[in-house]
Amino acid sequence: MTIDFDLDRAVLLPIDMQQAFDRPPWPCRWNEQVDANGLALLAQWRAAKRPIIHVRHDSVQPGSTLAPGTRGNDFRPGFGPQGDEPLITKTVNSAFIGTDLDARLKALGAKHVVTFGISTDMCVSTTVRMGANMGWDMILVPDACDCFDLPCPYGGDWISAEQVQAAHVATLAFEFCRIVSTAELTGPKAAAEVQLRA
Repeated sequence: MTIDFDLDRAVLLPIDMQQAFDRPPWPCRWNEQVDANGLALLAQWRAAKRPIIHVRHDSVQPGSTLAPGTRGNDFRPGFGPQGDEPLITKTVNSAFIGTDLDARLKALGAKHVVTFGISTDMCVSTTVRMGANMGWDMILVPDACDCFDLPCPYGGDWISAEQVQAAHVATLAFEFCRIVSTAELTGPKAAAEVQLRA
């Protein structure tokens, strides 16, 4: 289905592209292309001079690998603000809670919020859900997201990161957002309108 998607009114929202997720205690991730795809989106937005708002998790939990001042809190190579690109920091899952994200989006005249990051089922999902509830047209780029193997609470088995990803993307797409791939946003057909899957 073809949907109007005004890229010039689309803000890119990278969420928690931080170094902590590469080492314990975080479990295994699945998407080996998460960095390459995220960097391609950033390059596309910067080349077109479209707005980017970066999100970083500054944990207040004792011993967290995402605590300010730790290596894990740092952005992954190539990520993080450049020039005057703004950064918002959060201490909970949603990038809308305790921040001025909503006000910044309104000040930019945004119509769409294009988001990606780590992890799909946690901070990305919470931000997408809340953004949709607040009236924003949320667009998720799943192939620029990543998540973790998770222990099943009903036994000793683990749920694979691929299964976690599939279930959460399906839920988000069904109720809270639209889905688009990195290639669709960075390829030659990326223009004022793109093909989106509802």
